[in-house]
Amino acid sequence: MKYNQNRRLLCACYAAAGLMLLTGSTSLAAGLHVPETDVVQPRAEAEAETAADGAAWDFAEITAGIHEDTVVGIRAAVEKAHEDYTEKVEEERRKAEEEAAREAAAQAAAATAAQEKELLAALIFCEAGNQPYEGQVAVGAVVMNRVNSGQFPDTITDVIYQSGQFTPAMTGWLDSVLASDGYTDSAMQAAADALAGSNPIGDCLYFSTGGNGYQLGDHFFR
Repeated sequence: MKYNQNRRLLCACYAAAGLMLLTGSTSLAAGLHVPETDVVQPRAEAEAETAADGAAWDFAEITAGIHEDTVVGIRAAVEKAHEDYTEKVEEERRKAEEEAAREAAAQAAAATAAQEKELLAALIFCEAGNQPYEGQVAVGAVVMNRVNSGQFPDTITDVIYQSGQFTPAMTGWLDSVLASDGYTDSAMQAAADALAGSNPIGDCLYFSTGGNGYQLGDHFFR
């Protein structure tokens, strides 16, 4: 801007000097006819330069605004992408934890089911190992009836070890057979069938070697 002002001043000085040389300093006011274009042209150039300066200044402001808007837009996009990524990572972590928890629960349930199946097989062996296969399944069915009855504990382990209920559990024989895997394949199959719902004695909750009730082999079920 300062350069343009100096340029306009220099042009004016050249114009004045030219006029003085042509007419003399004393006759300048009397008879000098100055062509309009000689004076207007520098002024027009100055105005054009001023307008050009203004246009350049406005363009700089516009480009600066565009640059600022671009930076703001990029920053917002980056922040949004980071938020989306963080949410995705958190969601994946949560799903992984839930899946791990489900797998752990399934493994624990499977382990418990296997242990209870072996325990039931050991009880069947102790109580009815010398009885027909149907009588072995019947002993397993009594245990399952108790689990489902609401009158007894709700797990196989708690039913079998309930105080005063099954003699092999009270004497320790059951634990000995269980520890040594001393039950037979027949007892294990009878346990599997009872767990699957096989039940030859209906809703009976007790059995004994005497008395009355539905008889299977040496046992009476009631």
